[in-house]
Amino acid sequence: MNLCIIPARGGSKRIPKKNIKEFCGKPLIAHSIEVAKQSNLFDKIIVSTDSLEIANIAEKYGAQIQIRPASLADDYTGTADVVKYVVDTLQKEGFTFEYVCTIYATAPFLQVQYLKEGYEKLKNSDACASFSATTFEYPIQRAFKIVNSRCEMFDKSNFNKRSQDLEEAYHDAGQFYWEKIGCKSEDVFFGKDSIPIILPRYLVQDIDTIEDFIRAEMMYKVLCEIKDKK
Repeated sequence: MNLCIIPARGGSKRIPKKNIKEFCGKPLIAHSIEVAKQSNLFDKIIVSTDSLEIANIAEKYGAQIQIRPASLADDYTGTADVVKYVVDTLQKEGFTFEYVCTIYATAPFLQVQYLKEGYEKLKNSDACASFSATTFEYPIQRAFKIVNSRCEMFDKSNFNKRSQDLEEAYHDAGQFYWEKIGCKSEDVFFGKDSIPIILPRYLVQDIDTIEDFIRAEMMYKVLCEIKDKK
């Protein structure tokens, strides 16, 4: 059995009620729930929340609800703690799962094909996890910090190197995270026991600020227009 967990805390500060804020015609969390359902990969789709308002909206779009305790709803609780609580609770109720996939409530660009790719590659490997990733748009080797209002490169030796001679770098795309239940890794999550599923950059946008939200809506609308013309 496969389990989908969508963490959705109610206490967003930078964007109030971010998880249920209307995004291109429907609550933001609805996009994640609908793609999870469309994939036909999951026996259960659970939204873990501390908010009855989020719970009601998530249930309307077809998810099951687990109200998390207050101890797992503060600013310092990590996603891993929430996932463990949901899995442990369901196991105590007699459910057994082979794979769990965490999908963020703020992932409107999530695509069924990449969700399936993550599952298939993990299922047919000896890895413990797979997750969405994408490339950095600019060579990270040329990054610099600001010290006393002046620039300081992290590595000056890369200044004169051509972009094409610098190694490609990747980062977490913040959409989905597949894990094999019971698979233990001694490495970090973005390590040797995880498979990155590479997404094109036009399907990746963090939504942490209102500027991010506006940009994401603009990107989403353009993608919908392109899709409609095909």
